Amino acid sequence: MPALIASAIAAVWIVAIAIVSVQNATLVSLQFLGFQSIQLPLGIVLALSAATGAIGGAIGLSVAGNASDRGDRRLR
Repeated sequence: MPALIASAIAAVWIVAIAIVSVQNATLVSLQFLGFQSIQLPLGIVLALSAATGAIGGAIGLSVAGNASDRGDRRLR
């Protein structure tokens, strides 16, 4: 059941990103700490941000799961 809910949430996000990217094809550039990226379409930026967050979350869950397997109480 949790896998079904996670899949449904991911599908909703993918559809939302697709709709926003089709409606907003303007070029954007990100600026962070004085650095500026190249100009990319908004949909690409949103998709890359979502993918980075999903990968980061998966790595974080994996690290937290490994720490709890070892009995490490710091990450709980």
